[in-house]
Amino acid sequence: MSPSQTNFNRALYRDPNLQIIFIVTLVAVMGISSISPAFPEIQAAFGISQPAVGLLIVAFTLPGVLVTPIFGVLADRYGRKSILVPSLLLFGAAGSACTLARDFNLLLALRLVQGLGAASLGSLNVTIIGDLYSKRQLATAMGYNASVLNLAVPSYLVIGGALASFAWYYPFALSVAAIPAGILVLTSLQSSEPRNQQEFKHYLRSALRSITDRQVLGLYAITLFTFVILFGAYLTYFPLLLGSERFHASPFLIGIITSSMGLTTATISSQLGKLTLRYSEKMLIKGAFILYALTFFSIPFVQTIWLFFVPTVIFGVAHGMNLPSVQTLLARLAPIENRAAFMSLNGMVLRLGQTLGPLVLGVMFIIDGFEGAFFVTAGIAVAIFFLASVVLK
Repeated sequence: MSPSQTNFNRALYRDPNLQIIFIVTLVAVMGISSISPAFPEIQAAFGISQPAVGLLIVAFTLPGVLVTPIFGVLADRYGRKSILVPSLLLFGAAGSACTLARDFNLLLALRLVQGLGAASLGSLNVTIIGDLYSKRQLATAMGYNASVLNLAVPSYLVIGGALASFAWYYPFALSVAAIPAGILVLTSLQSSEPRNQQEFKHYLRSALRSITDRQVLGLYAITLFTFVILFGAYLTYFPLLLGSERFHASPFLIGIITSSMGLTTATISSQLGKLTLRYSEKMLIKGAFILYALTFFSIPFVQTIWLFFVPTVIFGVAHGMNLPSVQTLLARLAPIENRAAFMSLNGMVLRLGQTLGPLVLGVMFIIDGFEGAFFVTAGIAVAIFFLASVVLK
């Protein structure tokens, strides 16, 4: 039994194991949020179109679509650290190399390699939380981790915007932090490191039986469209709108505005344990998609740049309700013997959403400009509200 499971009286956020997971989470969300304020500068530096700059997200997320489930299976068979540590080291090395790229195709190739390192991070961190905690502690730990994530995203937006004000490639240098993080996981993380000894075909049969549950499939769909919304609308086309001829925002101001969702997101997600005493996770997820729809329906009507703080705060509340609730439900439904595969499949779906978001909304941008991209996003949110109402009963 791990120290985390035996010491119930200790404040959960002081658990050294959970603090190490927080560091992994900080790395996991660095790869996109730190560079998106630099998109207008990157577009100008390479002389590329607005949809083309979105390929920096696609290249980063595509490896996760292809290999995340494989990493999950390997983590179940050989232990979490055996996948997590090399992933962190690769993320740091490839991301740091991006600072040296002066050709856009080379930059895309390095982003692809960095994305391979990032592929397992966002699923193995929550997998290990599921290994360490159960019941109310699980919801609380997931909420704390989501708070760290949601404070990190706006912080990276501000830091990345400030760094991009000096040069477009400075934000990529932040990736070097993943290397000491990998060393810390290797030397200090004390988790149960379950290794599944089932015959492989029995392991796959057991995992498939768990994954094809109706609620699980519904949660995967919710994850997919959450990240289409986040990475397509909020982290790609919203910064481009702010930097367009309509508003002329600097990279630093883009970072400030887009980061304003963070405080409300972190506040809401840190209280998940308390919120679930009154509202179920399923109810919180449904409410979140109504707020997502309100956010993106309102953005095209904003005429003054400072009024964008209203939809960004609403978006923050929605995200704080949604993401930790989905992760908590999935961790509860996942058997420990194939939890990494279970959560990694969710990570693959997450990466698919990150990959499709800029592409789908790029098509809508070409057809109908920023208004079309944001109205379609609002429509997607309404559709997922109805989906959640059907599958999460």
